[in-house]
Amino acid sequence: MPPQGLGLAPRLRYLAGRARRIDVGSVLDRAKEASALHGKWTPAIVVDMLWQAGLRNVGFQDYIDYDFAILNRAERATYMTHPVSNQLSQKYDDPAFRHIFQDKVEFDRVFSEHLHREWMVVDDDNADDVRAFAERLGTIVTKEPVGQAGTGVHRYHAADIEDWDAFHRGLLTRGELLIEEVILQHSALAAVCPGTVNTTRITAFFDGEKTHILAIAQKFGRGAVSDQMTFGGFYTMLDDEGRAIGPGYDSHGHVHVTHPDSGFVIDQFQLPMMQEVRAFVDRVARVVPQVQYVGWDIVVTPEGPVLVEGNWGAGVYENKPSVTGIRTGHKARYRAAIGF
Repeated sequence: MPPQGLGLAPRLRYLAGRARRIDVGSVLDRAKEASALHGKWTPAIVVDMLWQAGLRNVGFQDYIDYDFAILNRAERATYMTHPVSNQLSQKYDDPAFRHIFQDKVEFDRVFSEHLHREWMVVDDDNADDVRAFAERLGTIVTKEPVGQAGTGVHRYHAADIEDWDAFHRGLLTRGELLIEEVILQHSALAAVCPGTVNTTRITAFFDGEKTHILAIAQKFGRGAVSDQMTFGGFYTMLDDEGRAIGPGYDSHGHVHVTHPDSGFVIDQFQLPMMQEVRAFVDRVARVVPQVQYVGWDIVVTPEGPVLVEGNWGAGVYENKPSVTGIRTGHKARYRAAIGF
């Protein structure tokens, strides 16, 4: 694919918006964090962070997460960053189709055959149906149609519910309108954290003919309903064969050589069924081809991969040099596939 570029106008709009929203205190806090971690002079880091943000499309949190304070210019250039990812999303994800990925109910409708689990929508008149659904499955997950980073996701056990009419009213009041069957994950995932369904984030680009897998991150939870960082979760990057390339980490400075609860050694993790996973991502990427750049959340089950959700604003998961010892990122893969 020939280079297409991201365009000067979108970048200038992004920078202008960024300048209006800049939080000087937050930048200083991040700079102090990097200074303490890497033994660098705080004022120098502040200047460098601002320079990287303004001229190199590097988010402030990117600078911290990917240890830019210890990387040279050539190494930094290998990293995908959130500002660049945002520009790709704006360019390659058709606004007319983004709503499918923003509304979880609509997403389940469009991608129903790829979910491989039961689901239903709560309305004013289906309290009996909700009870029957929950009692039959035993445990259910409810979701607010619009949410991100795991917000609006809840887990309920039918045995704990005494007043079903009140439960139904509560779902409506709180906007928990989507109910799903709990996913049964593969034993390889359950061995790390059995209490959370651990998702694999696969960032991919569909060029109209081929699906390119750009990066693979394995997320692990801490027993909560979600494996997102807001619930104490963390992630590790996987190679093309599904092997972890190092320990786990998050955006809060926590590093996990082993899982805090199970003791599983994170860099020993191997995602099963990688051939099936690649084929599955290719299939789901073709359902809405107008949204080309997506972060797919899947779970490998004993029967194969299933779809949790797709994120049209794909976000970025990258290698952390101070944890893995690897000082390069995935940007070359993005460029080869997308041509920017």
